[in-house]
Amino acid sequence: MKKALVTGADGFIGSHLVETLLEKGYEVRAFVCYNSFGSWGWLDTLPKEKLNHIEIFAGDIRDPNGVREAMKGADQVFHLAALIAIPFSYHSPDSYVDTNIKGTLNVLQAARGLDTEKVMVTSTSEVYGTAQYVPIDEKHPFQGQSPYSASKIGADRLAESFYRSFELPVAIARPFNTYGPRQSARAVIPTIISQLLAGKEEIRLGSLSPTRDFNYVKDTAAGFLAIAESPHTVGQEINIATGQEISIGKLAETIIRQVNPQARIICDEQRLRPEKSEVNRLLGSNARLKELTDWQQRYTFEQGIAETIAWMRENMGRYKADIYAL
Repeated sequence: MKKALVTGADGFIGSHLVETLLEKGYEVRAFVCYNSFGSWGWLDTLPKEKLNHIEIFAGDIRDPNGVREAMKGADQVFHLAALIAIPFSYHSPDSYVDTNIKGTLNVLQAARGLDTEKVMVTSTSEVYGTAQYVPIDEKHPFQGQSPYSASKIGADRLAESFYRSFELPVAIARPFNTYGPRQSARAVIPTIISQLLAGKEEIRLGSLSPTRDFNYVKDTAAGFLAIAESPHTVGQEINIATGQEISIGKLAETIIRQVNPQARIICDEQRLRPEKSEVNRLLGSNARLKELTDWQQRYTFEQGIAETIAWMRENMGRYKADIYAL
């Protein structure tokens, strides 16, 4: 039985990855962000029979000593801890450097000292910026169009440097736009659904023309596991994408039809990104992922959206549909 450490285990994708690892028989240690409330984030919502099999480590990814302590004895490390909201990165970029770049450095340094079997560093499709060609493969140029994406580019390049300089067994997993249960309202799909379920007739969004490649969270988690278990992924950067795109406007119309066909879309100026910061098109290639692993997409977009709506109906108390969530 392998022992896996998941940083950011209290978050959206991290909590789903913890469940996936448990289902596959892994021994799991969950690194959650220390806080005075004693909260384990989304892990608090898991049934006790699952929580009983998870070792919780509360710490701060920015602290190298805590990170090293958490990684002791772990065969594999899935590094997901990060600040991810793009609008918040516009006015707090320092925190993104500290968390995303320094946090990743802490993981890499500890893995080197502890002879960790494999480290999966989480990237993002935002590192590519607006597509210069599609589908976007791993050779696509990088473009930091927000402080968030710049910090993730920096973290990725640190991971590459540790592989090349020290032969650290690192793989960079690069999810495109993940969605599903437990996602915060700072992301577009829960933003749309939460406003609709709150009974709003006017759905406030930013730009409607950008396109995104949306992947259901359980397929994203399966992608992480496939990358970890393949012997061919060390030193590789690997997209986790569907190879399909939809505009934000079409996405909103699709969800509106399922929840409240009478609702209409309103462009909210405060939700618009600065013109040169907006990523206008993301459509990923998953050819390398399929070449190096046995990953296959299991959920259609329609299935994923239906499951997300159903979950949010039962959990609307967790969302503040009246405010713009950064």
